[in-house]
Parts: sequence; C-alpha cells; structure tokens
Amino acid sequence: MICAEVTIYPLKHNNPESVINNSIRVLQNKNVDYKVGSISTHLHGREEDVWRSLKEMFDTAQEAGEVNMVVTISNAAD
Repeated sequence: MICAEVTIYPLKHNNPESVINNSIRVLQNKNVDYKVGSISTHLHGREEDVWRSLKEMFDTAQEAGEVNMVVTISNAAD
C-alpha cells in the first residue's frame, strides 16, 4: 500500500476549478480510497492502483491545456 498527496494547478485557464474537479472525478471508478481537501487530494491503495489513478488524473487535466501536477508519495503511511 502507498499513499499519495496530489495537487493539480491548471495554467492559463479561465475555469481552473472545472479542470481540477474533472481530474478528481476519475477517482470515482478506481480501486483507491481518496479524500479531497481544500488544496490537495489524498489517495491510498495498492501501488499499481495509485500510480494508475495519478496518471489518469494528469491525463484528464491536460486535456484542458497546460497543467502542473505536484505529487508526494509515501510507502510509510497507513
């Protein structure tokens, strides 16, 4: 099991909230536990599921244009 803290920063976008919310929505159908915070989203699950979810979050966000994604990953959290 690993944990990840992820933050999406849409660049040059008129509605950054929609970019962020769309990227978080992909987690609904994934095999990870997640909690949305005011600045970041925390994911917890099997390593391959967390990595796959992070990639899909980024792929979804970049459909809207330029984006930065900041991720912290730990295998020490439960």
